[in-house]
Amino acid sequence: MIGTLYPIFRKWSHRGSVYIISDTHFGDADCKLMDKNWPSPEEQVAAIARLVHKNDTLIHLGDVGDPSYMSNIKGYKVLLLGNHDETAQKFVPYFDEIYTGPLFVAEKLLLSHEPVYGLEKICVNIHGHSHGGASTPSHLNVASDVCGYAPVDLGKLIKRGLLSKAVSIHRVAIDEAAERAGQKKENAGKD
Repeated sequence: MIGTLYPIFRKWSHRGSVYIISDTHFGDADCKLMDKNWPSPEEQVAAIARLVHKNDTLIHLGDVGDPSYMSNIKGYKVLLLGNHDETAQKFVPYFDEIYTGPLFVAEKLLLSHEPVYGLEKICVNIHGHSHGGASTPSHLNVASDVCGYAPVDLGKLIKRGLLSKAVSIHRVAIDEAAERAGQKKENAGKD
């Protein structure tokens, strides 16, 4: 189990691993324009299925493409809609949970389709959308073409220190309040 996750999301890891991928674009011919070696949907599904088993959770961060390919992937499936995904209703038969925007799943962990900037001090943002875009200490890009067309294991990433550089949002708030209190005290002594 991934104890770092907020209690409501720990169910994702109760029986297996949690994997994350984005931007599979199943069946989208335009993907060959980004990468002439972009695998077929069947090849992508096979790569995912080699890792994700029936007790695992697959979190897809959007731009699924043809959702019918998700039927060939076992496990519990979670979707954060991407900019190419139409209404959530289209994905209901293929996903167990669907979210329409960014999602804090742990104190220092934000999942989103597109990168979210301005939170670098307090969290790591796992996202897709940026094809060919590099990852940084505060942004992990899991667009399928960036991560080798296979999902990444969230538990292993956390164990390797993915969240170690992020400062708790609570610590930031406490430090800022203490600094303001110190400034007030200093200003009061000047009067």
